[in-house]
Amino acid sequence: GYAVYDCALPVLVLHTLYTGDCRRLKDWFAICPRNQYTTLDTHDGIGTVDVEDLLTPEELENVIRTTEKCGANFKMDFSAKAKDKPVVYQINCTYYSALEENDNAYLLARAIQFFAPGVPQVDYMGLLAGANDYELMEKTNFPRNISRHNYTVEEIDQEVQRPVVQKLMQLMRMRNEYAAFDGEVQVSDLPDNLLEITRESNGCRAVLRADLKAKTFTITCDDPQYNFSTEG
Repeated sequence: GYAVYDCALPVLVLHTLYTGDCRRLKDWFAICPRNQYTTLDTHDGIGTVDVEDLLTPEELENVIRTTEKCGANFKMDFSAKAKDKPVVYQINCTYYSALEENDNAYLLARAIQFFAPGVPQVDYMGLLAGANDYELMEKTNFPRNISRHNYTVEEIDQEVQRPVVQKLMQLMRMRNEYAAFDGEVQVSDLPDNLLEITRESNGCRAVLRADLKAKTFTITCDDPQYNFSTEG
């Protein structure tokens, strides 16, 4: 009866947005626990071990190498299974940087998280769409600090005014306030470059429709004040 953390979602969402293909994500939504907390980013990086049976080795390697191009560094696995070949245990990178600091791609990642089974949590750097902090990482000689920026009050006042942060807070208000998210998750059978997720409960309905290639999406709710779109 205890809730678990969905540690597979972060890498699966990156795979989905890197490839424009949601097959693996839909497979996970069909079998994942419902009583869980979802995250995309944490202060300890983006774990890879939880998707070893959900992605092929080649698909996981593509995620790792793509994040490396976005400035990530890695915590390696030093267990017995890694003795013959280095294995990446965690990707150290902010989620915003992992998506090339593309506002629409980042907001789509959060929309997927908010429509996924479970209760979403957002890291403080995720809330502020923070980029990799190379200066702190080098100053402290600690690779994980790339995603642990120390914000001043003045910085926070500036960051919350950015359009991407304002839109993210709009999505968070929708997820927190709208009653559709207490029910089951329904994923439509569409071409793999399109993702449609419906949440319906308490007489309320919310539908996320995304074009994964274009990185655009709409959210349509029975209550129009919660509607959202990055199209056009």
